[in-house]
Amino acid sequence: MECSLSWYHSDFTSTAALRKKLLLLFIMLLLWVYIFYSCAGLCVSMPSLVYDYESARQKSATVSGVGISELRSKLLLRAQQQAGETAPGFAAAAASAQDGLAFRSASRDLLQNDNSNAIELTEESPTAVSGHSQKPFDLNLSGYGAKKLPQAIIIGVKKGGTRALLEFLRVHPDIRAVGAEPHFFDRHYDKGMEWYKDLMPKTLDGQITMEKTPSYFVTKEAAARIYAMTKEAKLIVVVRDPVTRAISDYTQTLSKKPDIPSFESLTFKNRTTGLIDTSWSAIQIGIYAKHLENWLQYFPMHQILFVSGERLISDPAGELGKVQDFLGLKRIITDKHFYFNQTKGFPCLKKPEGSSKPHCLGKTKGRTHPNIDPEVVQRLRDFYRPFNMKFYQMTGQNFGWD
Repeated sequence: MECSLSWYHSDFTSTAALRKKLLLLFIMLLLWVYIFYSCAGLCVSMPSLVYDYESARQKSATVSGVGISELRSKLLLRAQQQAGETAPGFAAAAASAQDGLAFRSASRDLLQNDNSNAIELTEESPTAVSGHSQKPFDLNLSGYGAKKLPQAIIIGVKKGGTRALLEFLRVHPDIRAVGAEPHFFDRHYDKGMEWYKDLMPKTLDGQITMEKTPSYFVTKEAAARIYAMTKEAKLIVVVRDPVTRAISDYTQTLSKKPDIPSFESLTFKNRTTGLIDTSWSAIQIGIYAKHLENWLQYFPMHQILFVSGERLISDPAGELGKVQDFLGLKRIITDKHFYFNQTKGFPCLKKPEGSSKPHCLGKTKGRTHPNIDPEVVQRLRDFYRPFNMKFYQMTGQNFGWD
C-alpha cells in the first residue's frame, strides 16, 4: 500500500509540473503574438517611404544599373575609411546610412510616366532661400560625411539657365549642392573660407560638392579668389543668346520694379546715334568673350565647361550627359528623367516615385517678354556679333546665335 501511494504521488507531481510548463509556453506564445501585432501596427502607421522600402530598393537597382548590395559595400567602404572604424557599432550605423542613400536614389531616379504630375524646373528656385539645398524626399543623413569646399561651381550666367541645370544635376546621387547662392567670391569673401565651407552640405568620399552663383562670371576678382581656393576647380558656365538673355534680364527686373525706364531707353546711350550703353549690366553680361578672357588667366579651358542654355531646353538629357562626363560621373541622368512642358516651354523632371505631391519650381519662369522694337533687337544683334564670333573661337563651339 505504501508503494502504491508513493507511485501515485510521483505521477501526480510530474503531471502538475508538465501543466505548469505548458501554461508557461502558452503565455510566452501569447506574448510573442502581441509583440508581433504591435510591431505590424506600427509599420502600417509609418510613412509610405518606409512601407515601400524594399520595392523601391529593388527598382533603384534596376534604374541605375548598380546592384544594391554593390552600392552598400561601396558606401560602407567609404564610410569606414572616413571614420576609421573607431566607434562601437559603426558597421551597423554605416549600413543603415547606405540603405538610406540607396532609397534616396530610388525615390529620385524612379520616374512615373504621368506628365500631369511632372516637376517643372527652371532657373529660379522659390524654395531655395537659404542654407543647404534639400533634395525632394531626401532622408536625413546629416550625421554622415563631412563638409568640404566645392570641387565644382556653376559660375554663370544670370538668366542663362543656371537654376535649371543645378536642379537637374541634383538628381544624381553623387552630387550634393547648396540651394541658395552663396555669393562668397563676389560679396562675402571677407567672411573667410571657413564661413564658406560651413555653408556646404556634408558629403561622403566620391560625392561632389557644388554651388552656383551666376554673378561670379562677370566679377573680375572671382577667378583669382577661386584659384586661390583650389587650382583644380571645375567651372560650368551656362550661356544663352545675349540678346534674348538681356531681354529676359530686363523682364525679371520689370516684374519687381514696374516703374523702371523702357528697355529701349536703357539700351542706348543715344538712340539717334545707336550707341549701345555697355555700362548697363543687362548688356554687359552678354559680352561673354570679354569675361572669359579674365578666367583664362587662371584656369585652362579644359577646366571650364560651357552649357548651351538653348540646348538645355531643347535637349536637356544631352547637355546633362556632357556635364556628367565633365564631372567624371556615371551618366545616371538620361532622357527618361525629362518631359517637355508645351505650355511653359521648358523641360521638366518627371515626378519621382513615392512622392505624394509634385515638387515644382519656376513659378516665376515663362514670363511674357515685353514687345521690343525689332530695330532695337537688330541693333543689339549687330553689336553682339563680333563678340559672339570671338567667343565661338575661344571655346571651339558655335552656339548658333546669329
